Formats: sequence, C-alpha cells, structure tokens
Amino acid sequence: MKIGDVANATGVPTRMIRYYEAQGLLEPEREPNGYRVYGEADVDRVRRIRNHITAGVPTRLIHVLFDMEKPSWSASCTRAFADMLTDEVAALDERIACLSASRETLRSYLAGASIET
Repeated sequence: MKIGDVANATGVPTRMIRYYEAQGLLEPEREPNGYRVYGEADVDRVRRIRNHITAGVPTRLIHVLFDMEKPSWSASCTRAFADMLTDEVAALDERIACLSASRETLRSYLAGASIET
C-alpha cells in the first residue's frame, strides 16, 4: 500500500509518517522507482508510534523501545543509558500524575454539574 493508504488507516498525516521514517522508527520497502510500499506490519507500527507519542514518549525513547523487541537486543546497558531511561520514567510519572489530576477535576465538575438537554 502507499503512504496515503497508511495515513487513512491510522489517522496519522503523511508528513508525520515521513517524519517517523526520518527518525528511523519506520522502514518501508521501496519500489524500483523509489516509492514507499507499506504492509500491514507498517500500519501497526505507525499506530504504536502514534500511541507512544500521544502518551508523551519522545521519539528517541520509542526507538529504544522498538530496539528492545529485536531478538538481538541485550539487557545490559551503560550507566548513562540507564540514567536516561530513569529520567524518562520520572517524566512519564509526572505526566501521568498531571493527567490523573486533570481527569479527577473533570469528573468532579461533571458530578456536580446539572446537564441541560
């Protein structure tokens, strides 16, 4: 399938799909004329990338997460890399706390609101 088909299937704009490719997160096949050719696995990967980004995970970390899925991945890492991951987990925890507080505020508002029809 072509990039427009992937965009329609995932709701991700074509320019973002190209950005994912530029970041090394997506590697579509190429036809002899240079056109990208995507398969169902690429559609799934684009959805996963979008979900990670929506959750606030930076592309550099998404790359790491995808690398960890490869059979050649090693569980050992440098101290600097472990520190980077620890910082990312802390940042995600902060975002989750903020989103949870916002959710509770909205729930509280809805619980006390009289809804007009």
